[in-house]
Amino acid sequence: MKKHMNFDFFKSLRFRIMIILVILGIVPSVAVTAIIINNYRYRAIANRLEIVQDQCEILCNLLIKENYLNNSSSQVVNSKLELLSNIYSGRILVVDRDFKVVRDTYGEDEGKILVSPMVVKCFRGEDAFDYDSDSQKIVLAVPIKSPDVNQLQGALMITVSSSEIAATIKELEQTGILIILIIVVLGVVLAFVLSTILVKPLALVTRAIEDVTDGYQDEEISVQNYTETVLITDAFNKMLHRMKTLDESRQEFVSNVSHELKTPMTSMKVLADSLVGQQGVPEELYQEFLTDITAEIDRENKIITDLLSLVKLDKKAADLNVESLDIHALLESILKRLKPIADQRKISLTLEESPSVTADVDETKFTLAISNLVENGIKYNVEEGWVRVSLDSDPKYFYVTVSDSGLGIPEESIDKIFERFYRADKSHSKEIGGTGLGLSITKGVVVMHRGTIKVFSKEGEGTTFTVRIPLTYVPQEEKP
Repeated sequence: MKKHMNFDFFKSLRFRIMIILVILGIVPSVAVTAIIINNYRYRAIANRLEIVQDQCEILCNLLIKENYLNNSSSQVVNSKLELLSNIYSGRILVVDRDFKVVRDTYGEDEGKILVSPMVVKCFRGEDAFDYDSDSQKIVLAVPIKSPDVNQLQGALMITVSSSEIAATIKELEQTGILIILIIVVLGVVLAFVLSTILVKPLALVTRAIEDVTDGYQDEEISVQNYTETVLITDAFNKMLHRMKTLDESRQEFVSNVSHELKTPMTSMKVLADSLVGQQGVPEELYQEFLTDITAEIDRENKIITDLLSLVKLDKKAADLNVESLDIHALLESILKRLKPIADQRKISLTLEESPSVTADVDETKFTLAISNLVENGIKYNVEEGWVRVSLDSDPKYFYVTVSDSGLGIPEESIDKIFERFYRADKSHSKEIGGTGLGLSITKGVVVMHRGTIKVFSKEGEGTTFTVRIPLTYVPQEEKP
């Protein structure tokens, strides 16, 4: 359990906030430290070069004055060279115009030819200096020139130790590391405190959601600390409201199913008891009761059939037997089958002329959906009314519109007509019959085809259903 909690902490928002805040503290510290060290290195070397160069220029003037390049026995020059070499813990080479070493304070290369890149640069009139951080040395070549002669007389090359600069840089680096460590520690503490403050509203949201999940709270939650928490709680409250609505719908569905199945059974029981309890029942009454019992059995069978259709439609893996069909011809066959029902009530049933449309549909399920719409148009219509079916299409979809001149749907019922067992006019529905499942089945079929269904109606003025279905069926990929 402890390992699981630690693992969850490292995946938590608080840990990520802490990391971000610590990084935001470390990165500027490292950058500032690096800038300070580099700036000090540049300025320290530049100052050392400037001082050494001034000293070398004074020494070069003395070399010309003492004619040292032709006679290196001058004690004054030699003492100056030794003094300068000792001061800077370095080495000084005096080179004439022929690249011959006249004087070496180390006494190693005197009389030798020295073709050094630094000396060559110096003779060319270029800046000749270099800094080697590995050996901690500054190398500088200064031209020796006489005011009376244009040609360079030679060069003075001096190697100066920069160990004290390197030592100071090292101390700065150590100080910088110490400061960064202090900042890291303070950053972790501050980040922990800030992350706790920032994440606290989310913890409140979590506890509120857990209370709702455990059944301790049935009201909407509200955490107004941040805009984000407001958005989260609003989204959760919407989901909670939807869940409550679905739960109420489920309970109502179960209640309706029980009622719808029990009603025919009760009627048959009453009729059967009446026959059993009477002696010498007339044949006419006997036939009437049996006819009523048969009608109740048919009603029960229709309810069960519609329920089974809904169950099949509710399955996520429900298969569609999709094939390319002529939709206009299919609508003609549906209306031909339903025409006798329309004729009984003197309802005009017409299919408007339209271009041929070929689309991918499941013939059985699509026929069931459209039949339900047309049957409703016939059942909930006025005497000698009309039901019109039209077909249209565009490059992506085809549209089937079923309009009638019937009773219409009350405005408050339009959003509920696709619910199972819902009837806009319960008294009239009982007279007409039906299970209240037809529109639920129709919507399920349309959704299975990746389509939509819309309804437009005014009470007393009729109803229009519009079904939109893609011409080409694209099955939805199942999630692994």
